[in-house]
Amino acid sequence: MVVDDSPVMLATINGILSHHYHVNMFGSPEVALNAVSGDYFPDLILLDVMMPEMDGYTFLKRLLRDSQNKLDNIPVIFLTSANSAEDEEQGFSLGAVDYIQKPINSTILLARMRVHINAKLARDQLRLNNSIKDMEIDSRLRENLVIKDASFHALAMLAEIRDPESANHLHRTQAFVLALAKRLSHNPRYKSSLSEAQINLIMKAAPLHDIGKVGIPDEILLKPGKLTLDEFETMKTHASLGKMAIETAIKRSSGIFSLDLSLEEGDTTLSFLDVALQIVGSHHEKWDGSGYPNGLIGDAIPLSAQLMALADVYDALSSRRPYKEPFSESDVIRIILEGSGLHFNPDIVDAFIDVKEQFSIIAKHYSDHEA
Repeated sequence: MVVDDSPVMLATINGILSHHYHVNMFGSPEVALNAVSGDYFPDLILLDVMMPEMDGYTFLKRLLRDSQNKLDNIPVIFLTSANSAEDEEQGFSLGAVDYIQKPINSTILLARMRVHINAKLARDQLRLNNSIKDMEIDSRLRENLVIKDASFHALAMLAEIRDPESANHLHRTQAFVLALAKRLSHNPRYKSSLSEAQINLIMKAAPLHDIGKVGIPDEILLKPGKLTLDEFETMKTHASLGKMAIETAIKRSSGIFSLDLSLEEGDTTLSFLDVALQIVGSHHEKWDGSGYPNGLIGDAIPLSAQLMALADVYDALSSRRPYKEPFSESDVIRIILEGSGLHFNPDIVDAFIDVKEQFSIIAKHYSDHEA
């Protein structure tokens, strides 16, 4: 792109460059600005400094301002009859890459243009290569996340396959936890604990809550009737068994990857396992301390496990089991309300009341009659 108010100078430059480059000539700075406001992106701009309509410095300021950074990487060479260090300093401060004195020497013009155009093309290629690499890295990361999610869901399904509960139990409780967490995040007390990333981790870890049932003997796990006290004590060990399995996974992964176990790092495998550890080991704890396996009280119970506890109870009450019929929706809501401050965190019960219609929709969508 050449911008110069002199027709003679435009003709001279065109004669020099037209055998080597595709040249667009502009005798008016305003017309040139209109041209680059669209999809026209020159590889280099030759710009006259002294023009009556608009000097080259003003043109360059407007060009960079109006282009919204699209032309920041395009080299600008000033053409000038002046030979002032101050003029050159002003031009370079605005982003010009070179000055060429008039009258134009064709050899000097072509040589300097070749240097700056080659440098620009090299930068463009580097940006393209980096962009391709970034896309490849993003693709690999997405692929790894899909593999991780599928692997852990398959792991959760192993417990469900041995359990008389349906596989849809996983989908329902996961959706219940997500709805509860999103609603609870509006409570100022939990806003910092339930960021979007943290809610995502809790939601993804929820299907693992009963993974410890893999270690429960079939005669207890598959018993169609009510469990005896001793059998129930054995059944209760599934929380500790699951916790032990996740702890082992964390220790081994920590040794392999040497990663921080902090939950603030986003959706890494180890932070996922840490949330899974909380849910698996503590989702049968109760707000008043009467739960198991550790009798934790109140906020000593991890928040993720508190959310899972209500979701799990809601699904157990509203679903058919070999030993019971489903409770009515009104009875389920009544029982959960009665458990506020006893079984459940009162704030989570309040959040449940706000989203109970969502729970009903989720339960119907993932009913045991649906595939």
